[in-house]
Amino acid sequence: MADTQRIPIAREAIPFIIPLLAASVLWLLLQLWALSVLFFLLGAFVLFFFRDPRRSIPAEDNLLVSPADGRVVRITAYQDPQLGARRKISIFLSIFNVHINRFPFSGMVQHTQYFPGRFLAAFRHQASEENERNTLEIHNQQMIVRVTQIAGLIARRIVCWKKSGDRAIRGERFGLIRFGSRVDLDLPGDLEILVKVGDHIHGGSDVVAKVKSGRAFVSN
Repeated sequence: MADTQRIPIAREAIPFIIPLLAASVLWLLLQLWALSVLFFLLGAFVLFFFRDPRRSIPAEDNLLVSPADGRVVRITAYQDPQLGARRKISIFLSIFNVHINRFPFSGMVQHTQYFPGRFLAAFRHQASEENERNTLEIHNQQMIVRVTQIAGLIARRIVCWKKSGDRAIRGERFGLIRFGSRVDLDLPGDLEILVKVGDHIHGGSDVVAKVKSGRAFVSN
């Protein structure tokens, strides 16, 4: 499935890039070359950080894609009191990764929940439970999947463009986290996990899990 995004920069870059480039021009006019170059480089970094590249979304209905770019740092199994056996894939995003977040599968956003918290380094496993975070719970006829955006040591701003009742489409952008972070993907325990700790994956295009053969699956 093709990604039709035309502008490869997230709109959240605008409040940062305009003052940085304006300052660069001002220092240039004042012939303060070092400051002009510094602010220009900062502006270039902001454009790099907020890049939003096109992705090729897999077409097969039984595949779940990564919600973020980054490195898989943890895969855990646990029992949820209501949902039973679950597995959680944790993805660490450095400042050099694309920070756009995407839906892992299609369904409906049942609800979202924001949790205030700390700003531990996102690669620390305590960050999943202690850091500021935002969780989206996505339902379809077959399963419930949770995606959690987690702020890190540098990231202090979680952006989510979706709300309860919105349609979720696999590979669609739903938010971003600024300047280093973590994303947790919480899945049913009977899915086949196709990534391992240490893998570097790309949001929207890389497959992280699939529904095992024999389990009913209807795309909606």
